[in-house]
Amino acid sequence: MQPVLEMNTPDGFDLWAVAETERFSLLPLTGDLSPAEIGTALMRIAACNDVDPADDGDLPPRPTEPLSGFLHGLLNLDNPYAAGGLRVTDISTGIAFSPGCCDGLEDWHDWYRVLDGSGIIGYGHDPQPSLAERHGDTIRLTIDTDRTDSPVIELSDIELRRLLAGAQHDLTEFLAAATVWTSEHLPDHSVPVTAALARVLALPAPGIPPTPPGTARA
Repeated sequence: MQPVLEMNTPDGFDLWAVAETERFSLLPLTGDLSPAEIGTALMRIAACNDVDPADDGDLPPRPTEPLSGFLHGLLNLDNPYAAGGLRVTDISTGIAFSPGCCDGLEDWHDWYRVLDGSGIIGYGHDPQPSLAERHGDTIRLTIDTDRTDSPVIELSDIELRRLLAGAQHDLTEFLAAATVWTSEHLPDHSVPVTAALARVLALPAPGIPPTPPGTARA
């Protein structure tokens, strides 16, 4: 299980160095990313939240300075989001259960509903709706619910809990690496950008004790 970010680099982006990525590819988020990859991830997260204040009456006017203007939505939206989520790959078959179009990294705690709540979550819609559901002690991940012969991944509830802990560790390590990156590359914005990233990743900001896995968030 990996936390992944769906990529889509804007043409001509030059506010900081970014790595080349394929459109709609999924970038795994870990603490081992290169500086250029971290910059790419931050660019994508900021772009996801680049909302025109005219379309959101709660946003203050956008600053005219390019960097502050690009970060404006990320720093001011109450509920920032990032396209992506958690991807589960069966290494024995290569089958991958990837985030759907209705998924976001900020929703990764929803996976605990499969273990401790309703026992089911659905992601995406046509052309490939996916479903995670609990059957006793087994978690079944259906890649495409519109297909009677859809590939599936099955794992135990114990294994899913372990995988979720690993995904939280990866996100925490990415946030730590991104905090260092922002202090070096965005020194005038590092504190609010780090706080906004923590909200996007549904993690406590650095220096705040983490919420135990599966605990409801306020």
